Amino acid sequence: MSEVKLFGAWFSPYVRRVEMALNLKGVEYEYIEEDLKNKSPLFLEFNPITKLVPVLVHNGKPIFESSVILEYIDETWEGPSIFPKDPYERAMSRFWAKFVEDKCSEPLWKACWSAGEEREKAKKEAEEALKILENEIEGKKFFGGDKIGVVDYVGNVIAFWIPILQDVVGFHILTKDKFPNIWKWGDELCNDSFVKKNLPEKEKVSFALKRSFETGSLY
Repeated sequence: MSEVKLFGAWFSPYVRRVEMALNLKGVEYEYIEEDLKNKSPLFLEFNPITKLVPVLVHNGKPIFESSVILEYIDETWEGPSIFPKDPYERAMSRFWAKFVEDKCSEPLWKACWSAGEEREKAKKEAEEALKILENEIEGKKFFGGDKIGVVDYVGNVIAFWIPILQDVVGFHILTKDKFPNIWKWGDELCNDSFVKKNLPEKEKVSFALKRSFETGSLY
């Protein structure tokens, strides 16, 4: 039997998406909660390069970066697919996953944590990307169609974490009025029975983000 370990932090959307993928495939694994302020020697031994979670260790071999880990999980274990089987659809899923991560999630996160000109710049970037995403998700339940796929996994930041963060900092870009299709998709995703089981408690995340916002330190 293969040995699987996952180093993570409970509040991280990147870790949670990997957990969802492992649970979807029915993979048995050991979860190791990492103190990001005081990283363990074992964690640093496995990931001396980025020193970030998540890190998946399979039979002693570490894999970094959540998007890379998702693809590894999909290719290594049988079970429901995370990526489409069709080569074109698979390529487009990679594109949209990267678009969501780089063009939507990152500027949204940055806008909430910054101020002044930096905030306005990030807000503009986020709004332009969200308009494109709003058109892409129109008429669909999930980005993967009727079932959750890789773009939905990567979009967990937008669906769950960003609305909480916006409320904490009192600055809202992604709203139901401006982006109804994205909002509807996020609601569908977070209320899916499988996804719901793999999300942290909203109140707990809100408290952690509020404390981080007040101290000026995410961790």
